[in-house]
Amino acid sequence: MELALKADFALIKAHKADRLGNLIYRMTARNFNPVMATAAAITIAEVDKIVEVGELDPESVVTPGIFVDRIIKGEKYDVGFK
Repeated sequence: MELALKADFALIKAHKADRLGNLIYRMTARNFNPVMATAAAITIAEVDKIVEVGELDPESVVTPGIFVDRIIKGEKYDVGFK
């Protein structure tokens, strides 16, 4: 029998979050980010957009805020690949 996956920290990327930490993902971010958010002792989420509480559709929330410890709004940048 395999042991459960555990982590001290999880750095995850989400599309939107409200101020309570509820997260909505896009595309392939739904594969492993929700699992790691629940498996880590401390979860830090980088999001594209932070909205007020109540603005997210409850049916769209994948990771409840109880699993998220910090939210950081990411900045768009050009990596410069040509």
